[in-house]
Amino acid sequence: MAQRLGELLIAQGVVDAQQVGKALTLQKNRKIPLGEALLALGFATEEQVWRALARQQKLPFVDLLSDVARGGRVSAQIIARVSADVVEEHRVIPVSDRGGQLVLAIDDPLKSFALDTLQFVLDQDLTPALTTPGGLTAAMAHYYGLAESGHDSDLAQAMGGEPGAEDDAPIIRLVTSMISTAVESRCSDIHVEPMEGRVRVRYRKDGVLAEVSSHESDIQGPLLSRLKIMAGMDIAEKRKPQDGRMTLTVAGRSIDIRASILPSSHGESMVMRLLDKERGLVSLSELGFHESDLSRFADVIRRPNGIVLVTGPTGSGKTTTLYAALNELNRPDVKILTAEDPVEYELPGINQVQVRQRIGLSFARILRGMLRQAPNVILVGEIRDTETAEVAIQAALTGHLVFATLHTNDAPSALARLVDMGVKPFLVSASIQAVIAQRLVRRLCTECRVAHVPEETLLRSVGLTPERIGERTLYRAEGCGACDFSGYAGRLAVFEMLILDAALRDMAFRNEPTPAIRRQAEQSGRLVPLLEDGRRKVLAGLTSIAEILRVSHRE
Repeated sequence: MAQRLGELLIAQGVVDAQQVGKALTLQKNRKIPLGEALLALGFATEEQVWRALARQQKLPFVDLLSDVARGGRVSAQIIARVSADVVEEHRVIPVSDRGGQLVLAIDDPLKSFALDTLQFVLDQDLTPALTTPGGLTAAMAHYYGLAESGHDSDLAQAMGGEPGAEDDAPIIRLVTSMISTAVESRCSDIHVEPMEGRVRVRYRKDGVLAEVSSHESDIQGPLLSRLKIMAGMDIAEKRKPQDGRMTLTVAGRSIDIRASILPSSHGESMVMRLLDKERGLVSLSELGFHESDLSRFADVIRRPNGIVLVTGPTGSGKTTTLYAALNELNRPDVKILTAEDPVEYELPGINQVQVRQRIGLSFARILRGMLRQAPNVILVGEIRDTETAEVAIQAALTGHLVFATLHTNDAPSALARLVDMGVKPFLVSASIQAVIAQRLVRRLCTECRVAHVPEETLLRSVGLTPERIGERTLYRAEGCGACDFSGYAGRLAVFEMLILDAALRDMAFRNEPTPAIRRQAEQSGRLVPLLEDGRRKVLAGLTSIAEILRVSHRE
């Protein structure tokens, strides 16, 4: 991730931390880039700021202001390779030939993407270099006789600022609109996907992807460059996957965005996951547990030791469930530590540690360090390997309550998954207290849901009978303006909770097959199947049979 401009200038001795602090205050009040704030306060010169910016963006720096002051040293042959019209339109200056590539000076790192277009216009191989706005303006006047003019330069994010509402650059407006619309629509993801001849933008809302816009392919470069800079990615790297992160304020709310870039056949595809820090955290009672399951889960998380596993596919709400449990336990007399990759939401009063594989800070290493901190409760973001599983189990067996996530399709499979990872069956038997498998289903829109009597075959598909339905009313999705004509508004979880007893522990100790453990758990009342919880939510009018079938994988 690129180093922030303020940090670079401090490291170079140009400014100190106190001066950067004052500039950040001015930046916030005036909604201007950090570099502009430093210039306004007189803490740095234009050359110092742009040299640091060139280093941040990994671009060579050209001092055109000094060049013009010395009478100009760019040869006439180089100047002749770019017409005055192109120079004026794109605000670029040719400065040299490097190995057959024409070096063009620009005053905005975001303009480096325009070189792809200019290569076709000029029919030359081009490479960028950065110069100051003052230097570029002076060079345009000296070499081409062009009068000084204003330039539309977006350096807000590249210089450490936030995209301002008053910035009129088309790409800035597009990005601002794209993100704010997604946040206001309560979408969880934005997908920017280059296709043949176009760029497709899709939103994921309530777990379902839908195309919201399509753009001409020539905005692909500017759009992705802007998003990369905002996420702290390397805009020059287009061959490898990259991860980044940005924090924005939208409609007065702080939104954390995790971004991922993946090279594809038509260009780079970007996915941005939106994390609303205000809406993301829910209480235990808001998760969607049935009354009986809520009581059982509340009892489990108050046990002094053992492991509580939450399983399910990516995006099934596992982290939300675990955070709700931690919030329930978060008291001044309880020490809670978490190891996460990444830390999704900040929980006041809880010590959260970010996994950093690059420096060897893995889940297992963090866990070992945690045990020396005398915690009462530990959260492991994900059990990915044998080492992490064994350390988590040792923590559970030495008096700690451990929460963790695991990727399995259902609750009983979690026991076999741990054994497959290399954990001894007797350790699994002794340490696991409960396993919760969950899925997210869409909640029926209460404004437009329609009462209906399903066909008998549809009822049978989820195991419902007319006798069980009784006088209850079942509903299906219809669609209205309030729910964008989807018939659904929001989501809720369906759960499968397995709480181990002596008989189940004995079966786990003997490493018996998962189907046998499931049968025993259901017969003894220690497991409420996912489909059964779905039936209860259908009977309560919260969701539809179609949604339960979508997530239950029932054949």
